[in-house]
Amino acid sequence: MKYAFIHQNGVDLPVRRQCRLLGVSSSGYYGWLRRKDRPGVRHERQSVIDRSVQQAFERRRARYGSPRLTLDLVESGFRVAENTVAASMRRLQLVAKAGRKFKATTNSRHALPVAANLLGQDFGCDRANQKWCGDITYLWTDQGWLYLAVVLDLFSRRVIGWSMDSRMTRQLVCDAMGMAITARGQVDGTIMHTDRGSQYCSHQCQRLLSKHGLRASMSGRGNCYDNACAESFFHSLKVEAIHGETRPTHAAMRERVFEYIETDYNVRRHHTANGKLSPAAFELKYAA
Repeated sequence: MKYAFIHQNGVDLPVRRQCRLLGVSSSGYYGWLRRKDRPGVRHERQSVIDRSVQQAFERRRARYGSPRLTLDLVESGFRVAENTVAASMRRLQLVAKAGRKFKATTNSRHALPVAANLLGQDFGCDRANQKWCGDITYLWTDQGWLYLAVVLDLFSRRVIGWSMDSRMTRQLVCDAMGMAITARGQVDGTIMHTDRGSQYCSHQCQRLLSKHGLRASMSGRGNCYDNACAESFFHSLKVEAIHGETRPTHAAMRERVFEYIETDYNVRRHHTANGKLSPAAFELKYAA
């Protein structure tokens, strides 16, 4: 306030005399004068944060909110708090993609044998290849439906097998399981948990499990919580990579799913169940 007063009255009274009367140094006044017309330090810091948040948000294709963007920025060496990132996103009007309700895919109206629920909503693991889960979801394109079957290792929540087709068949789920088996090698005794849909109850699928020593486990009728980890993955996929985007062809959807699973979700996406490590990083750190 004193410096502002001196600046306003500098024509009538010499600056040095005003400084002496007000008990301030003339060098302090001239330093204030040099800074007066520049953006404040806080404003400059805010601008740097906003640019960094905008770039991180765009790199993640609008998939991340403030918690995961904060992790990205900290990992890159930019020290910033989550509430600061949230405030920056509000200033920039950046909103991460929001979720929708999804269509159920399970057809359990069949006479095929149903396995017992060995998992019992216990998703905890202390090693890889202890418990797997699998499921199917619909993906809409301009060329009609595509169906995606996945297999996740519950130890790291990593997608270890997946397959896509324009028909929801037994072969679809067998291809996803076959990819997982090939990727993991020795899986004797592993629990393979799914819903009780006809594809998973089929003789073809059960023979595949039996051949490799996998133990079949199935959810209760109509209970989505029994396979919550697979449902959670599908939610993330659709929110972060599909909804809000242009509806692609079958080929483009396959590319989009590949990109999300293999270059984002498995190797880069921070997962709360893994202590905010990606599935691949979690396995690398903890798998013996």
